[in-house]
Amino acid sequence: MTIEFPVTNDVFTRDILTVAQLNQAVGQLLERNVPPLWVRGEISNFTQAASGHWYFTLKDSRAAVRAVMFRGRASAVGFVPRAGDQVEIRARVSLYEPRGDYQLQADAMRRAGLGNLYEAFLRLKTQLAAEGLFDDSVKRKPVALPRAIGVVTSLHAAALRDVLSALARRAPQVPVVIYPAPVQGADSAARLAAQVQLANARQEVDTLLLVRGGGSIEDLWSFNDEALARLVAASAIPIISGVGHETDFTIVDFVADVRAPTPTAAAELACVPRADLLARIGHAVQRLTRGQQRRLDQAAQRLDRAAAQLVSPARRLAHQAERLNTLRHRLHSAWQGPHGRRTARLGMLVQRLSHATPDTGRASERVAALARRLHQAQERQLATRQARTAAVSAHLRALDPQHTLARGYAIVRDAEGRILRDAAPLTKGQALNLTFARGGAQVQVLDTQGT
Repeated sequence: MTIEFPVTNDVFTRDILTVAQLNQAVGQLLERNVPPLWVRGEISNFTQAASGHWYFTLKDSRAAVRAVMFRGRASAVGFVPRAGDQVEIRARVSLYEPRGDYQLQADAMRRAGLGNLYEAFLRLKTQLAAEGLFDDSVKRKPVALPRAIGVVTSLHAAALRDVLSALARRAPQVPVVIYPAPVQGADSAARLAAQVQLANARQEVDTLLLVRGGGSIEDLWSFNDEALARLVAASAIPIISGVGHETDFTIVDFVADVRAPTPTAAAELACVPRADLLARIGHAVQRLTRGQQRRLDQAAQRLDRAAAQLVSPARRLAHQAERLNTLRHRLHSAWQGPHGRRTARLGMLVQRLSHATPDTGRASERVAALARRLHQAQERQLATRQARTAAVSAHLRALDPQHTLARGYAIVRDAEGRILRDAAPLTKGQALNLTFARGGAQVQVLDTQGT
């Protein structure tokens, strides 16, 4: 890297400079002409001041340079370096004028070698994105009410405790299946992938959580593994990732169906709170109750209208008795009318015969014949009327409730006197009144059948 220093400061044209003028001019020259750059070296003489600023020396086998990182920048590094750590810092070159020492003013720091890791991360991210593995169209929506939730993480991870605590608080009714695997180390990516495969093979959970706590980029590197990422993308079970902190991103986060900023957030996204479920059920029960009550009210109104149109058995029996009396009167009138007229006619004929000519033989025969015919007609008419009367009487007896009761039946009424024809509305312990052919009884419902 070649840096040119065009000398444009008038101070350098003076014959004699003070030390302060020289240091100030050199400092301005460095700050104006040396751009921010990355420098790799080993940390030594590290000091973290009470103010939060970091002071250290960056060295290699041939040289050393002082460096400073102020508190605002140091708080964003994510780790505290120690003597002997190999790091890379992005810094500006400045001059500490009181001593004439030039130093590096760092605004970013990472462990040495992370540049290569980040480049590998970007390459894989670009490749998988081009294949469409990050598209929303291939994402699966987690089940709202899972029958079980799986957790892929280390048994010793704090993330597991956070997840179990959140699930126990929000959805204690949902079983949790743990698929243990190390979350960092040489073979951790392969073992995480194996547990994702195992969960898909067993099909015993509806949602899978892939989680771990925060850490450096090296600690999280297993979740940037290509094989693991492809398995997560191909999983038949929806996967929620919760890796690191909110500012941490891994390849698994991009291919997962849902990305949560933390393990606890992943657990919260995996289930609906039990209180919300109970509230939904309560609202549904209220809607069903209101609908059922509305239907019951409508049925009661229809029943009241039908009851108003019904005639009680006593009134119906009285009506039938009145009709029977009317029929009897009509039958009597029908019999007496023709019979009286025929009797009168016969009397007239007898009177005429008494005044007729002495030839009474044939007249007597005619009278006798007429009398026989009249008698036969009266017998036939009487038989017909009697048959009709018997039929009407039989019909009335069939309609007579007392006749039905005499055959062993009973009338069942509730406490309000309504006649019951169906056991469906009866309740255990309900009082009923029974009417028999002779007398009645009050009973209590023990059980219902056939409802």
